[in-house]
Amino acid sequence: MRIADWPEDERPRERLLKLGAASLSEAELLAIFLRTGVAGKSAVELGRDLLGRFGSLHRLFAAPLDDVAEVRGLGPAKYVQLQAVIEMARRALAEQIRDRDAMSSPQAVRDYLRLSLGARPHEVFVAMFLDAQNRLLGCEELFRGTLTQTSVYPREVVKTALRYNAAGVIFAHNHPSGVAEPSRADELLTQTLKQALSLVEIKTLDHFIVAGSKTISFAERGLL
Repeated sequence: MRIADWPEDERPRERLLKLGAASLSEAELLAIFLRTGVAGKSAVELGRDLLGRFGSLHRLFAAPLDDVAEVRGLGPAKYVQLQAVIEMARRALAEQIRDRDAMSSPQAVRDYLRLSLGARPHEVFVAMFLDAQNRLLGCEELFRGTLTQTSVYPREVVKTALRYNAAGVIFAHNHPSGVAEPSRADELLTQTLKQALSLVEIKTLDHFIVAGSKTISFAERGLL
C-alpha cells in the first residue's frame, strides 16, 4: 500500500509536522528523505531495507556510492542528496560549537564527532582547536592509520595548535572495531600530548573515542 493511502495520522510527513522529527523511527525519517518507494514497496519499507542492509544509519552514511547504488530505487542522485544532508548536519553542529563554549555543549561535540568519525573504516585521529573561551577555531584530521593503529606525532600536534593560536585542544579518534573502551596505548598517548602542549601553555580539555554511535570521554573517566 502506498503511504498516500495510509491513515493521515500514520503518514511520516504528517506525524513529523504534528509531533516533531524525534517522534519518527529511523525508517520513517529515511522515507521522508527518499520521498518515494519502488514497485511493491513503500518508502518506509525501502527505508527498513536500507537499515537492514547497512546495519545502521552511521554505516549507511559512510557507504560508498557503489554500495548505495546496488539498492533498487537508489542511485547517484539520491547518494549525492544523502551526502549533502550529512554535511549540512556536520556543519550546523560545527557552527554550534564555534558560537559557544564547547565545554558547555558536550552533546554537540559528541554529535559532531559521531557524524565525522563514527563510520570510518580506518582509524583517524583529529584535533579540535579552541580559543580562550573554548569556542571552536578549527578541526583537523591530523593522522590516518590502518584498521587498528595510527601514528601520532606530538611535535606535529603542537605545531598545528600554535598555528591556530589555540588555548585548548580536544582530541578524538575512532575505533573501527566498534569497541569504545580506551586502550593503555590511548591513555599513554593522551598523557604524552597533554605534557607536550602544556609546555606551550595549551590545555588538553578532553579526548574522545568514537566507536559507531558510542563515545567515551577521557575527562569523564578521570583519565586526564
